[in-house]
Amino acid sequence: MIVQTSLRKFRASHQLSTGEMNLIAKFAGLAMTLWMATSASASTIGVSSPHAGESLLLGSWLLDTSRLPMPPDQRPKSVKFSFDDAGAGRWNVHVDIVYAPGQEVHSVAIASLDGSSAQIDRSPEADHVQLKQPAPNVLVMALHKDGTLVSTRIYSVTPDGNNLVETAVYPGQNGMAVMKSAYFKRAH
Repeated sequence: MIVQTSLRKFRASHQLSTGEMNLIAKFAGLAMTLWMATSASASTIGVSSPHAGESLLLGSWLLDTSRLPMPPDQRPKSVKFSFDDAGAGRWNVHVDIVYAPGQEVHSVAIASLDGSSAQIDRSPEADHVQLKQPAPNVLVMALHKDGTLVSTRIYSVTPDGNNLVETAVYPGQNGMAVMKSAYFKRAH
């Protein structure tokens, strides 16, 4: 109720359309969900402050392609993410994709966890990335192409450390954001 009242006051003071307010409300809801998830997960796993060396995200993750909302013949054959500690608050990020027709993409970036921009090599989707880690089991990733934000991704590891959920937010039609989830399992 407090959030709804605050959003109504914000809309009135900024003269925003219903569509613009719906988009802001979605992002506010996502932020609230992320805050609750990080607070609950940090206390569940007994972590008082996030440090890159303690992160449950480090390692390799395989996409469960069977859960993608597309026909099986259009799904990628495989998607593997790897997050490795590069030292000094930076991570090596590797993304390996084999698309349905067989083309392969192997993207790589070395990015700081402080939100500063880093170049991505060999990615058709983005040329720069920004990373923030608000909790040891959560990573927020912003992807940019030609200076424009193309998507924001939130990665959350389950308390058992074996599953990763990616929530991707990107611009859709008519200014409305699109949100999709993908599910990964830890590669052993």
